[in-house]
Amino acid sequence: MAGRTPRKSHLLTKQPLADFKVGVDNVIFSVDTAQNRLLVLLVMRQQEPFLGQWCLPGTLVRQGEALESAAYRILSEKIRVQNLYLEQLYTFGGLGRDPREAPDSYDVRYLSVSYFALVSFAEAELIADGVSGIAWYPLQQVPQLAFDHNQILEYGYRRLRNKLEYSPVAFDVLPEVFTLSDLYQLYTTVLGEGFSDYSNFRSRLLKLGFLSDTGVKVSRGAGRPASLYRFDAEAFAPFKDRPLVFI
Repeated sequence: MAGRTPRKSHLLTKQPLADFKVGVDNVIFSVDTAQNRLLVLLVMRQQEPFLGQWCLPGTLVRQGEALESAAYRILSEKIRVQNLYLEQLYTFGGLGRDPREAPDSYDVRYLSVSYFALVSFAEAELIADGVSGIAWYPLQQVPQLAFDHNQILEYGYRRLRNKLEYSPVAFDVLPEVFTLSDLYQLYTTVLGEGFSDYSNFRSRLLKLGFLSDTGVKVSRGAGRPASLYRFDAEAFAPFKDRPLVFI
């Protein structure tokens, strides 16, 4: 038809596809129950961008490497530990999150697939090989981190709190046998002492029935001997993914 106006989409310039580089960044938490501190593992960058600045342990994914394999690789390069919990957290890919992206074109983009881990503090051994700095930082004392790692850390902390409320993640980093005080101390360190008083916490857990009393008691200090318990994964199965199990 004469005089017909072309569709707007036909007038748009077709944008080229971006070239993506994919990294993995790990938010590695641990609980120092002796000093009631929730800790996160940080490393110091040894190259630009952000040379000499603290960041989360991370790596670019290698050719032929699965994302989870990259996450476990960076874990094994920074920490030796037997008991840990690891799961994928979120993908961060905002424009300009990495200074290596050219702001005039963004033809090369840097994505971060983040994971969060919870490890046993008593068993964890940090590996200083090949890094200029590696340290556990109390969550409340974390400095300004490289890239968008403060945002990733905040997201990881929210996930950890949620996981503790409805999943048995805590038992992945506790010893095989533990006291109820050990378990309560871990929860109060992460969630804050206001989440539940000890009496209610103890009563609710024992009523749910997925903690098995070993029949063994342990003495710590001048108090009464405390019973040692073991987590029963099969008994926990009916409660899987139900919110607020522990509150």
